[in-house]
Amino acid sequence: MCTVRASEGAGIAEIAADCLAGRVAVEAVLESHVVRHQATHAALNALVQPRHAAAFEEAEAVTAAIAAGAPPKPLAGVAVSVKECFPVRGLITTLGIASRRHAVDTIDASIVTRLRAAGAVIVGKANVPQAMFLHETDNPVWGRTCHPTHPDRNPGGSSGGDAALVAAGVVPLAVGTDLAGSIRQPAHACGIAGIVPRTATLGDGGSLNTMPHLRLVRPRAGLLAARVADLRTGLAALNAAPAHAITDIRRLRIGWFDDCGPLESAPAIRRGVREAVAAVTAAGATVTQIQGSLWEEAAWLQLSLLSADGGSDVRGLYRGSRPMPSVARLLRLAGLSRWIRPAVAAIAQASGREIEAQAVRVTGWRSAASMQELEQACAELRRELFSLAASCDAIICPVSAVPAMRHGTAGRLVVAASPCLAANLFDLPAGAVPVTTVRADEETGRPPARDPVARLAAETDRESRGLPVGVQVIGLVSEPLAGEQFVLDVMDCIEAATA
Repeated sequence: MCTVRASEGAGIAEIAADCLAGRVAVEAVLESHVVRHQATHAALNALVQPRHAAAFEEAEAVTAAIAAGAPPKPLAGVAVSVKECFPVRGLITTLGIASRRHAVDTIDASIVTRLRAAGAVIVGKANVPQAMFLHETDNPVWGRTCHPTHPDRNPGGSSGGDAALVAAGVVPLAVGTDLAGSIRQPAHACGIAGIVPRTATLGDGGSLNTMPHLRLVRPRAGLLAARVADLRTGLAALNAAPAHAITDIRRLRIGWFDDCGPLESAPAIRRGVREAVAAVTAAGATVTQIQGSLWEEAAWLQLSLLSADGGSDVRGLYRGSRPMPSVARLLRLAGLSRWIRPAVAAIAQASGREIEAQAVRVTGWRSAASMQELEQACAELRRELFSLAASCDAIICPVSAVPAMRHGTAGRLVVAASPCLAANLFDLPAGAVPVTTVRADEETGRPPARDPVARLAAETDRESRGLPVGVQVIGLVSEPLAGEQFVLDVMDCIEAATA
């Protein structure tokens, strides 16, 4: 089986070891990154704010510290990109909004500071969707980022720029955020690995808070890398996970499902999940198929919470700029009055737009009483999750119902990544790992559908041969760092079996 891999170069532990031992100069590692960036930028448009002059100064400082015998740093010389939402002194945080072009960062985000303390060299900021509102990296400030192997497709989002950089071998490690699948979805789309630890592990990393109304769920910082081992090294360097695998897979109880809630899973997506399950089964884990209904319910609850302010938080980011059409459409949906929603939903239902009808029913502004109802629904669903955790240590399931999407379609395929949202809603550690690629015979195979979203998903499958397919691993263990450890160890097992 051939799996798309991001880079055939050394892992970040090897890069750091070579730099610390003097076998490779930190400046040479950075120069290699610059050469790769220059060779790929025209096609990718992912590293939209490079800071190479400052990065070379930082590389020289790392070299000087090594020469002076300073304590070894676990990421010494490793080139790292960060998502545009993280402040980096001297750069700007635009979120792809023209009126924010002058929002110069005066401080470094906390995760940037921690990475530098671990010896990493920050090479710049990667592109994001406008307002980080879609799983599609495009905006009028920096332009469109393309998939590293299929230019007619998008790398996903909202950490899509960073995923594209890792997948193209421009950087071995990148930092993103995840509020609704924003690390796992682009990792799946680009054929790389990604991890979202729990809030207590890395928090939001100091990223810009674009939705201050949210209380029950918050964005979380996480990492993207070519290999699971690089995620592990990166988290260990940030004191966020053990440095080595410690789990006996034979002791793990793993549940799995292969459906994607509102949308039928593409044939390649179902096969990818089953191949991942076969890998952990062969390794000795106890495996049980479960129903994905809890994940679908959690997805609708998460979308309800995200839109509970009627979209006012996101609208407030513009201040003189207009949202691009795909974002404006979703903001109009969020802003619909509650009294008109039943009629709009009924019309959509009658015309065969069942997914849109459900979205209209559950999204939009909420009163204080209605928010209490949402909170109660979340509490009830959390109890179901805890019951599941009594018999499962981790879950294997899809990341998305579709492979990498064509440009301009993410706004209509929002529900494709619904399997991701439960991990966000319940603050569970979760990761994505590549398993396979779409085969020619898997470009069709969905059942006929009247719903336009389902038809668009079928159109996404067409001509998708060779696109990566990843699976999601979600940890249900509550002990500090144990959940992240289980996720990484299961991802390791899947990666080793399917590479």
